[in-house]
Amino acid sequence: GPCTECPCSSGKEPDKDPSHTKKKENGDRLCIPKIFFGTRTHKQITQISRELKRTAYSCVPMTILSSRDYTCIHPVVSNSSNRNEMCVELLEGKHGKSCSYYHGVHKLSEHHALQPVYQAWDIEDLVSLGRRLRACPYFAARELMVGADIVFCPYNYLLDPQIRDSMDIKLKDQVVILDEAHNIEDCARESVSYGVTESQLRAAREELDFMVNNDIRQKHHEPLRAVCCSLI
Repeated sequence: GPCTECPCSSGKEPDKDPSHTKKKENGDRLCIPKIFFGTRTHKQITQISRELKRTAYSCVPMTILSSRDYTCIHPVVSNSSNRNEMCVELLEGKHGKSCSYYHGVHKLSEHHALQPVYQAWDIEDLVSLGRRLRACPYFAARELMVGADIVFCPYNYLLDPQIRDSMDIKLKDQVVILDEAHNIEDCARESVSYGVTESQLRAAREELDFMVNNDIRQKHHEPLRAVCCSLI
């Protein structure tokens, strides 16, 4: 029979409660879990969102979390090799400039084309609409997560604690689906790995030499220097 818990069963507009809670009969609050759907690549998210359009759940509130590489539309930042840092600098107004696209986020996140009464959308739809409205797709997608029933994102958004924290993703009591989960091991390894060059190791060893020779926290710096030397 038809489901009774989600908006699609009645054809009514979904509950706009941003905290995703409903009242129980005894007055307590019942948390409605979100579905976090993790994929290996952004391209796969596009494929899955297209499949979602073909189901009875096409009008369920959703969002897609992705990096600035895919969703930044600022003419200078989007062409930079270091989009994240440039974006943060603009938002902090370090050079006396700000991002007009960021200040227009509400125009995009509240636009009717992204509301549940319309069909599921993908990253291209979001970016195209963002360009038309001159509003930031990256932050609009994050804002839409508050009221979303299903959130699509790459694996590392769910596995990497730093990304989870920066994106304000809370997985406790939520539903997590991992597409092609045999790739998780590699992704988990990458999330806790860090790459360094030989020149960086040599520079670190020189710094540590200085610390040890000047008796600055010697017992902490000597083992680190030994690691650098062994790697070099």
